[in-house]
Amino acid sequence: MTDTRTEPRPLIIASPLSVAQADRESLKRQRACCIWFTGLSGAGKTTLGNHLDQTLVAHGLHSYLLDGDRLRRGLCQDLGMSEDSRRENVRRIGEVAKLMVDAGLIVIVSAISPYREDRDACRQHFAEGHFIEVHVSTPLSECMRRDAKGLYKAVREGRIRHFTGIDSPYEAPLEPEYVVDTSVDQGSQFIDQLLAQLLETRPRSGAYSAFTGSHALAR
Repeated sequence: MTDTRTEPRPLIIASPLSVAQADRESLKRQRACCIWFTGLSGAGKTTLGNHLDQTLVAHGLHSYLLDGDRLRRGLCQDLGMSEDSRRENVRRIGEVAKLMVDAGLIVIVSAISPYREDRDACRQHFAEGHFIEVHVSTPLSECMRRDAKGLYKAVREGRIRHFTGIDSPYEAPLEPEYVVDTSVDQGSQFIDQLLAQLLETRPRSGAYSAFTGSHALAR
């Protein structure tokens, strides 16, 4: 099997697109962005992301939830759980999210994404204000108590190794736009605030306002 890492990179020159992101945003009457949920397994990322997705659609916004576990069964099914594989997993999710934002969608990402450097690299793909990082900061003890997928039990029994937060590191964001601890707050206030921001910045005559600000909820 050929090691693709040793192959020479092809010379690729991408042609410009005739339809810009702003045109697609105006058509959908919304401000496209990537809302990235990061946190430990069991923290409540997918639950929050699903609730947010439902809320946005109910208010006439065009959104889509990219769930890390679902992507592991398709786009990223060839990846393991080594550090390199985890980094590649996040890189792929970031590339997909970038394309979907360019299509004018509000993209919600739910992924552990344990390394700060990788999340910051994803942020660099987006224009200022188009990447909203949400740290779901639910404590490890609460995540272990919930253990909805039985993963922490498997760790205790030695069936899983290199598990994030146990014997593999998790690097919390330093300056996320939002912080939500689902052990004390189900996230309703966060969703209301974000919804208000997205509705407020809806394009009018092809223009939109950038998202700014930092919010800490239930620290």
